[in-house]
Amino acid sequence: MLPVPPVLGWTIAAVATAALGRLLVREWRRVNDMLDAQELSATGELSRESLPTLRPDPRTGVYRPD
Repeated sequence: MLPVPPVLGWTIAAVATAALGRLLVREWRRVNDMLDAQELSATGELSRESLPTLRPDPRTGVYRPD
């Protein structure tokens, strides 16, 4: 096998690093998009209108569901 000139070796390493970086960024974005979709669906099920309001009890002063 022929020896590889240092400049060619550095070039190959740089191209491989750039390709690996792009692959990692693509995977990172895919996972984040998936997690964001799950978060939106989980928060979409709960609305403010479905929660009971709290009113203070005149005798004790403790807040209780209305």
